[in-house]
Amino acid sequence: MTTTNTTNKPFMIEKRRVYEAYKAVKSNQGAAGVDSQTIEQFEADLKGNLYKIWNRMSSGTYFPPPVRAVPIPKKSGGERILGVPTVADRVAQTVVKQLIEPDLDAIFLADSYGYRPGKSALDAIGVTRKRCWKYDWVLEFDIKGLFDNIDHELLLRAVRKHVQCRWALLYIERWLRAPMKREDGTIVERTCGTPQGGVVSPILANLFMHYAFDLWMARTNPDLPWCRYADDGLVHCRTEQEAEVLKTALQARLSECQLELHPTKTRIVCCKVMNRRDACPNVKFDFLGYCFRPRRVMRPSDRKVIGGFTPAVSLTALKAMRATIRDLNIRRQTHVSLAAIAQKLNPLLRGWIAYYGRYSPSAMHPLFRYVNMTLLVWVQRKFKRYKGHTVRAAHLLEKLARTSPDFFVHWRLKMRGGFA
Repeated sequence: MTTTNTTNKPFMIEKRRVYEAYKAVKSNQGAAGVDSQTIEQFEADLKGNLYKIWNRMSSGTYFPPPVRAVPIPKKSGGERILGVPTVADRVAQTVVKQLIEPDLDAIFLADSYGYRPGKSALDAIGVTRKRCWKYDWVLEFDIKGLFDNIDHELLLRAVRKHVQCRWALLYIERWLRAPMKREDGTIVERTCGTPQGGVVSPILANLFMHYAFDLWMARTNPDLPWCRYADDGLVHCRTEQEAEVLKTALQARLSECQLELHPTKTRIVCCKVMNRRDACPNVKFDFLGYCFRPRRVMRPSDRKVIGGFTPAVSLTALKAMRATIRDLNIRRQTHVSLAAIAQKLNPLLRGWIAYYGRYSPSAMHPLFRYVNMTLLVWVQRKFKRYKGHTVRAAHLLEKLARTSPDFFVHWRLKMRGGFA
């Protein structure tokens, strides 16, 4: 699958594109679609399966199967529905995504951060942190069901403006109209939205929001800085009245685009560092797993402790991380070694520390303490001589942390949390 197309197909698609797309899908892994085929099963006849995708896409006869509806619990309650394509369909979508992404990403504005190469959520957190020092108010907004409610006609109008490739246009339209298959087997036709879980969905959603919000803000409020990550966004304002006016205008704008603001996740927040006599209903907001609120911070120039409006890991994120550790059921896995537990925990801890430890890393202390307490319970259950002897078990772990600080990732840090 590495040669170029030399046949008389309607669409000239290089076979190499299909192979490169497969490698991207393999690296991302992912669940099986409606055909229950895993990546391993797809690879059992890799050459044949990739040839089928190339042949059908080149001839214009590729029609995507339904996406599999997978309910995912939301942190705020309820659930969202992911639309999981088959492995073969993910390969086909990746072919198109890799073709259109360079041209589309070039038109997106700098403060659009979600699902873009070279940009990250931490970049969005960093720029928001700086702007909260300069502006006293922020409009925190969330778009209700963005992926489920994107208007197809408006989206395709934007796609046709920027995507010139005929076969890419053809397959984007087919993916937008692909039905969804529920767990009970029923097929649901779709007239709007792009499945959250599809490979091309993020870039299509970004293109829609580029016109629905980004360019609109640049045109109507060029003096107000904003930051958007997919359907979550912030606009920094100078006064509360300015934020109120903007909120009303944004509601009207999104209504024109067949979208609406989430009623409970859209708020106006005061970013001033105030004393207790000042009254303000909202003085904090969560964004991308970080909580922004007034905190005591140390000024780098003279190490003086002052008031500041800064980010740190949110309570919701801490709760989710503790739940992940709890689900590993480490406390009852007394049949394995401590090294085996470290092998499970360290990749998680390393990722969490890299992300949530970037700003106000001391806020991670409760998580480290929870991990240490989990290890303490494991020791007491694993070794009979420590059962009922919490202090002795804690001393054992403290000694191990001093002599082998690399055993667990968080032991290398000064803020380890306690063992008892």
